Amino acid sequence: MSASVSSSPERRLSTSIARVIGWLEAVPYSLLALPLRLAVATVFWNSAMTKLANWDTALALFVDEYKVPLLAPEVAAYITVSIELTTPVLLVLGLGTRLTALVLLGMTAVIEIFVYPLAWPTHIQWAAMLLVLLCRGPGKLSLDELIRRRFKT
Repeated sequence: MSASVSSSPERRLSTSIARVIGWLEAVPYSLLALPLRLAVATVFWNSAMTKLANWDTALALFVDEYKVPLLAPEVAAYITVSIELTTPVLLVLGLGTRLTALVLLGMTAVIEIFVYPLAWPTHIQWAAMLLVLLCRGPGKLSLDELIRRRFKT
């Protein structure tokens, strides 16, 4: 009787599920962090390219639609495109990843609060990826890791 219980379909299913979960949990964080870095970098890089493709239209958007408080529209536009050009490069390289993630989290918050508050489903996805990078770092496939190893005491 015990042999039939130990090889029951439920037991085999449970064992298979546990095995798959074990495989998934064994995936190195570095293999997860790399696509996170690339995904977030792509979002902000594409935004910069759109603005640079027609700077006059981008400035008009900052005047008419992206009304960021405390900043003149032109200043906000230059700051935004500067962030959108530099942070994706840093993320792809894995250089200054935690600081970069923090900057982009701040920018995401500004966009969510002041520019597109109804776009929270998109912004929460960006924030989730950025929070993982902020808390866990870029992974071993990064310049941050090479620097850490070089200066490790």
